[in-house]
Amino acid sequence: MAGHHLAQLNVGTLRHPLDDPRTHGFTSMLDTLNDVADRSPGFVWRLVGDGSSDATAIRTTLGADVIVNMSVWESRASLWDYVYRSGHLDVLRRRAEWFELPKTAFQVMWWIPAGHVPAVEEAVERLQQLRAHGPSPSAFGFRDTYTPEDAGLAS
Repeated sequence: MAGHHLAQLNVGTLRHPLDDPRTHGFTSMLDTLNDVADRSPGFVWRLVGDGSSDATAIRTTLGADVIVNMSVWESRASLWDYVYRSGHLDVLRRRAEWFELPKTAFQVMWWIPAGHVPAVEEAVERLQQLRAHGPSPSAFGFRDTYTPEDAGLAS
């Protein structure tokens, strides 16, 4: 096992409450998407609320209408494959139906030591860092190519 993993947070501002019929297309797919993630090669962990199978009830300082999704993966390639080579891509294509168009970065990734489970507050700080200062080895997106070594983690 490598000495590092890739953590990711993505957020979305809901257009309508989760229990609104206009959001049903999103909420009806969550269990399936989470099951696909859980079974994906390279998946390590994902955030879930107490007594829940997803993170939709978790709120942060980002706002009451902001949904968070956070997970940890063995590699950038394994996260990429899940996001862009599974049923998840279909949901991404429909994102505008359920979420406001982001005006700032809505996803952040960062390298962590293997075995570390990031706290939601840690993830929000990374997103705020990316929004304030742009990509760096400690907060970046898919278009950036920072390595664990860039982040100060030995392989």
